[in-house]
Amino acid sequence: MPLERIVATALLIVDEEGSDALSMRTLAQRLGSGTATLYRHFDNRAALVAHVVDRMFGAVELNGDELLAMGWERALRTGAHAMFDALARHRNAAHLLIEQVPMGPNARALRERCVAVLLDSGFPPQVAARAYATLSRYVLGFAVQVNGHGDPGQPDDTQLSADFKSMDPDLFPATVAVAGSMPVPIDEEFSFGLDLLLSGLARLRDEV
Repeated sequence: MPLERIVATALLIVDEEGSDALSMRTLAQRLGSGTATLYRHFDNRAALVAHVVDRMFGAVELNGDELLAMGWERALRTGAHAMFDALARHRNAAHLLIEQVPMGPNARALRERCVAVLLDSGFPPQVAARAYATLSRYVLGFAVQVNGHGDPGQPDDTQLSADFKSMDPDLFPATVAVAGSMPVPIDEEFSFGLDLLLSGLARLRDEV
């Protein structure tokens, strides 16, 4: 059975049923085969997860030469949004990234391009490594939030806004003062926080 079909089916299970639903037995049942077929490709579930995660990173389209030409701030902003969009298209897959650091070929290529931009822009290796790691964790953190955003049983933004505005101003004066701006849409939160992160990196770069 082609590896491509197996990994695509595994990702489909995660999309439809969540990351916890992915097992060798569940995947074999979905494919109409036995688990022995899967163990010819993967030693264990962790190896399967690594392939699923890397398939998702394969959807992140970033050209290394174009990133270098952008300048580091625009390049990292572009990369962060591209990674976030890829995770958002597979809402449940973000939890798989919590299980292990992505080390597949697509993830390695993405890391290489982004770190190369930082090094080319004058960041010392230690700072470049930390900057990319922090950016990746930031994107993952928001991707996990997207996973739960809008789930049944959770209040929608209109309800949350009403809840904030109805708070007792004597007990929560600060919250009531900003209630008209809450909750902040998650895409706006992401962009705002990303700007802060990049501004901090810019100051750090000027100091080294």
